[in-house]
Amino acid sequence: MKTAAVYIRVSTDKQEELSPESQLDKAMEYAKNNGYYIPKEHIFMELGISGRKADKRPQFQQMIALAKSKAHPIDTILVWKFSRFARNQEESIVYKSMLKRDNVDVVSISEYISDDMFGKLIERIIEWMDEYYSIRLADDVFRGMKKNAERGNYQCSPPLGYCIPHHGEPPQIIPEQAAIIHKIFDMYVNEQLSIFAITVKLNELGLKTKQGKNFQKRSVEYILNNPAYCGYSRWNTTDNKTKTSKDKAEWIIKKGNFEPIISEELFDAAKKRLEHEYTPKKAKPVYNQKHWLSGMVKCSSCGRSLCVGHTQKNGKKYYYLECYGYMKALCTHSHRISILKFEPAVLEAIHGILSSDTFEYHIVRKDISSDLHLLRSQLAKLDAQEKRIKDAYINGIDSMEEYKENKAMLTSQREKLENEIDSLEHPPVDLNEARREMRERIASAYALISDGRRTNDERATALRSIIEKIVFDRDKQQIQVYYHYL
Repeated sequence: MKTAAVYIRVSTDKQEELSPESQLDKAMEYAKNNGYYIPKEHIFMELGISGRKADKRPQFQQMIALAKSKAHPIDTILVWKFSRFARNQEESIVYKSMLKRDNVDVVSISEYISDDMFGKLIERIIEWMDEYYSIRLADDVFRGMKKNAERGNYQCSPPLGYCIPHHGEPPQIIPEQAAIIHKIFDMYVNEQLSIFAITVKLNELGLKTKQGKNFQKRSVEYILNNPAYCGYSRWNTTDNKTKTSKDKAEWIIKKGNFEPIISEELFDAAKKRLEHEYTPKKAKPVYNQKHWLSGMVKCSSCGRSLCVGHTQKNGKKYYYLECYGYMKALCTHSHRISILKFEPAVLEAIHGILSSDTFEYHIVRKDISSDLHLLRSQLAKLDAQEKRIKDAYINGIDSMEEYKENKAMLTSQREKLENEIDSLEHPPVDLNEARREMRERIASAYALISDGRRTNDERATALRSIIEKIVFDRDKQQIQVYYHYL
């Protein structure tokens, strides 16, 4: 009598399949009629698990490890159907070949396969059909979820500030968590604090994220970018396989059927500031810097930053700027100047722009390399999908009408991706509109920087929103301000 194992899997989709108990009953009946012994510890069961990826199935991995162990306790693995073993043909072949080397067979108790070459061919066809069905089923599920999202129904785990009391119900506000959301948006929009400063303050207050952890910059950024807080549902933003962000053209954002925590005006104000903020790579956070000009003023001789220092006289501190290179003997020109003299010069230079008919600024492009890589990889996937639907038509699985429908859908997706790539590589810029908006940003930033009641952090953030750097020439007693437009 051979020793067998039973692998039972019930997936998450709504396909017609036997319950786990029924699968086990049929396996035990098959074993009794065909001379197999099944120990209790050789029953491996997984509920609500997809068969697309074997590495996501712990019971499956445990069974394979046991079958390949030196003790060789398993001669055969029984499954109700081959689709329970795997729905990815490539993985199915790999694991079956791996088991075959240890003389372990995989037997479907409901799909008779002969041991000859014809039987092996039939087994491969069944595996291919299972994978194709899985792909089609995923497409059907996606279409259903897409329609649901277009109706404004919430389909994700609720963020901080919300809960879903019962399955299928819209999110409801949790007042104590909603207060945290209000505080974050108020600090960002009204107090003009940086995301770094907000994160520090939240943790100082002992506030926690949805998972009960301390806040990080990325968790604050996620909240500021989440339209759920002003009453909109957002869906299809991330590729579940690669965990990367999808092209924004594929996102579905609709007015939701739940109560907002903040107003749309407040959310839009936060969004506008997020879009206009620019932080160079490796730049230090402005929070708790010595002065709002720290890191922004450059030496005209060597290009290094002017650091903030201070001297003490009669018990009072007097702050000044000096070239970092000169302080380290790397630059031969001192650029030392009192901050009390330099601040008014900077404010005067910024204010002069507001009354000038012409001024220069640099348009800063965001790094689009990762976005382009993602879009091009999606284009490559379309090639594989087109081959699959063509094979399905040639093999008689799909009708001509289904083939045409699928072909048209892929063509539409291809055009959308190509247009998005083109818009990233050649973004349209209305120079007149950009200049008008740039002047408005400078006016807004100047009002904040020149307000002595504002904090160091607020003034530093406002300065960086419009200025890339300030070059100081001590010999000529001149400063040159380089503006940027994001």
